[in-house]
Amino acid sequence: MVRGVRGAITVRRDKPQEILTATCELLGVLQEKNPGLICEDLASVLFTVTDDIVSVYPAQAAREMGWGQVPLMCAREIPVENSLQLCIRVMIHWNTDLPQEEINHVYLREAAALRPDLNSEN
Repeated sequence: MVRGVRGAITVRRDKPQEILTATCELLGVLQEKNPGLICEDLASVLFTVTDDIVSVYPAQAAREMGWGQVPLMCAREIPVENSLQLCIRVMIHWNTDLPQEEINHVYLREAAALRPDLNSEN
């Protein structure tokens, strides 16, 4: 069975090291909140960024974390008027037998406002 694991984080500015550090933080917290989530069980990972992030691909952070065999893709988020800026989102496709209600999604920093019902910082 494949489950989707969602997460998002914001950055203060579009600088490569800030993007990579934030992405590593997000992926690390996702792994912490979902202890069985290991890269060998990932079918694929999709990252999206808002239009104001152009300095580096967030997938590079996953590669640097050792996710070398996981299919990764980056894309642009739909530019909805008045939406959250400087945001990195992720959708992880995880091969797991866990039921949907045991999947923990993670929304950090300003991204916590995107899904207050799933906010890991509450």
